[in-house]
Amino acid sequence: MDDGQSRSTTGGDGAPGVDLALDDPAWLDRVPDARGAARRACAAALAAACPDTAAGASLVLADDDRVRALNRAWRGVDRPTNVLAFPSAERSPGETPRADPGDPPGAPVGLGDIVLARETLLREADEAGLPPDRHLAHLVVHGTLHLLGYDHGDDDAASVMEALERRVLAGLGVPDPYR
Repeated sequence: MDDGQSRSTTGGDGAPGVDLALDDPAWLDRVPDARGAARRACAAALAAACPDTAAGASLVLADDDRVRALNRAWRGVDRPTNVLAFPSAERSPGETPRADPGDPPGAPVGLGDIVLARETLLREADEAGLPPDRHLAHLVVHGTLHLLGYDHGDDDAASVMEALERRVLAGLGVPDPYR
């Protein structure tokens, strides 16, 4: 199915995968390869942060209204934000994700969902003079690391997370977003 509404890159071999839903087709007006850029960024983050685990995530390219509603419902914040991550389980940074008990051996581990807000992301890219596909890649990597337990709640945790983001983004040809 190449209509862009939903597509999985998870193979039948248990390899890491990325499910993507294009909830807001207006993404393609400014970022024609939004689906590909988001999938590549998520796959790169998964490969870097949990290389020995078949893991996957779901991405939703949404609009500000949807992200605002989710932000209000789950975080009590009545405004959109650029990216929201909904981990399927609590994890610690560097922890190897494990399949649920009872899953077949080698079953992919579903890490959770990442939802991105088109208008907020594009506004931030414009304000920073960044190509929107690069900012999208950064926020997908950022969200994927949140699914894996990384956070930026204090300086030490932020340093660890940002170093991994930089490494993943460099591998994608995206300059350091923290410079």
